[in-house]
Amino acid sequence: MSDGDFFEFSIAHDRRYSKDHLWLKVLDEKKEEDMTVKIGISEFIRAEYGDIVRVVLAKPEDDSEFRSDVDEEESVVDDDAEATPLTSGDEIGVDDLMITVRTANERLLINAPFPCKIVELNGDVEDSPDLVNDDAYGDGWCLIVKPHEFDYDFYFDLNEYIEHLNEL
Repeated sequence: MSDGDFFEFSIAHDRRYSKDHLWLKVLDEKKEEDMTVKIGISEFIRAEYGDIVRVVLAKPEDDSEFRSDVDEEESVVDDDAEATPLTSGDEIGVDDLMITVRTANERLLINAPFPCKIVELNGDVEDSPDLVNDDAYGDGWCLIVKPHEFDYDFYFDLNEYIEHLNEL
């Protein structure tokens, strides 16, 4: 976006946010061992990088995805093809690739913010990335996970997230 362009975006009040601009919403916190967390992409990503044209909920088969031994323009077309789709029941470690977001000009690799087990995937966002553009805090959610280690207070609340964005 040019300096004159800006995109107004919202931040949901009832969630926490990661430094990678994921939103986290605890769904069931009766007992810590039964807790599930819904994860989605903050509207800031769209505001900063433009409309999201593709969302891939996957982890890489190996690290070849991160090496560039072909011309960059060639690899843009199917560099996500080497990724293994996530499935319900998969275990993800902290810093494992969880979501790949593609805008018209950028490819963002978003890692898991904490170790967890996949409970449910929203395949609709892979089929229709406009769900993330149009309803990031509603139908545009990405995953529901069962965290292994999760400290809710470690992530930004609304005011802390706004402060974090102002520092960028």
